[in-house]
Amino acid sequence: MVRRKSKPERDIEKTYPLKLFIAKLRRLADSLEQGRRFQIQIGGERLSIPPDAVVNIEHEREGVSEEVEFQLKWQLKQ
Repeated sequence: MVRRKSKPERDIEKTYPLKLFIAKLRRLADSLEQGRRFQIQIGGERLSIPPDAVVNIEHEREGVSEEVEFQLKWQLKQ
């Protein structure tokens, strides 16, 4: 049985120029539509998101600030 090393916890927020963000969203949509893994590198770490990841949209409001987050969640295989 092969066990993965546990990875350190992270909480990174990365800002992208609009054209790059659009390209990433387009690649994500294409991957999800075709049932393929989506690969992305964030903060120097490469992630491979499975096609069965749970997708949700979150809206937050605080004072005069609002935020929308598109989230993908999945479990790491042991």
